[in-house]
Amino acid sequence: MMKEREQKGLPRYGRRFLFLGLGFVLVFLGSFLLGRYAVSMSTTLRILSTWLLEKLSFGALRMEGSWTELEAAVVLNIRLPRILCAALVGAALSAAGASYQGMFRNPMVSPDLMGASTGAGFGASLAILLGFSYFGIMVTAFCFGLGAVLLAWLVSRFSRLNATLALVLAGVMISSLFSACTSFVKLVADTQEQLPAITYWLMGSLSSVKGEDTAFAAIPILLGLIPLLLLRWRMNLLTVSEAEARSMGLNTGRLRLAVILCATLVTAASVAVSGMIGWVGLVIPHFCRMLFGYDYRRLVPASVLMGGAFLMLVDDIARVITTSELPLGILTSFVGAPVFLYLIVQGGAEREH
Repeated sequence: MMKEREQKGLPRYGRRFLFLGLGFVLVFLGSFLLGRYAVSMSTTLRILSTWLLEKLSFGALRMEGSWTELEAAVVLNIRLPRILCAALVGAALSAAGASYQGMFRNPMVSPDLMGASTGAGFGASLAILLGFSYFGIMVTAFCFGLGAVLLAWLVSRFSRLNATLALVLAGVMISSLFSACTSFVKLVADTQEQLPAITYWLMGSLSSVKGEDTAFAAIPILLGLIPLLLLRWRMNLLTVSEAEARSMGLNTGRLRLAVILCATLVTAASVAVSGMIGWVGLVIPHFCRMLFGYDYRRLVPASVLMGGAFLMLVDDIARVITTSELPLGILTSFVGAPVFLYLIVQGGAEREH
């Protein structure tokens, strides 16, 4: 009976993944059409295909284009890095949120639970205060994000409480500590230049992203996302009791540590390049559960696709809604908070498929 139900469900989920994948591609390509300088879709596709061909052939194959240098610069140097970065950050935050929620068996858990976001925020604030370059700000934010989680883990090791509970409590404490440190940095920062820069960065934005910034963020994000996708088959066992998991021969301690490391890595890298963007890792996994159920074999890849498409769409809105760009953190809060309240009122509209 169960086998028949699974076989009937496969085409349904396959179609949903197909529509989700098509939606991701449409949002990705449509994002290139937005901007002050108009570049047609046909020209954009030719520029992108030529650029990709040259990269794959290591420069051996070069094609002459019918576009102008300005059009190529707009597509490759301005829009491509930003769109790729939005897709990577959205996918990373959403996958990290889904992984944390499954590991802690709590749908209210978000990627910044372990202090990675607040640690990265303090690192970026300190770097701005010290006058670092944009790339230096990213590196500092990334290092402090990882350092905050490492500190929380070390504190939890000395606790006599349950290991998972101790880790959560240590993460909350470390997050509060770094928030206080960020407030102190804002207090002593120059009110004319440094304080506005710190405040704007903390609200989240991709307006300053360049190709090297996207490349810097892509490495740790992919190093964390790929293992999460490979481990998604085992994440289902984290939702059962410890005794049941051990009876199946699973070392839950190692699996939890691997999930924490990967989710933290992608969160720290995302915050380092985009600033603090909330709600993506909290709300998107809930939508994915409504469409794809609670099975992490489907939930994690669905979160990757939907999270990437969602943040690209939010970034598109930020670019066109006003003459001066709105921070992404504000827009995601406007979208995420009402939707999440609706889900709460509906009694957790998640349902098993």
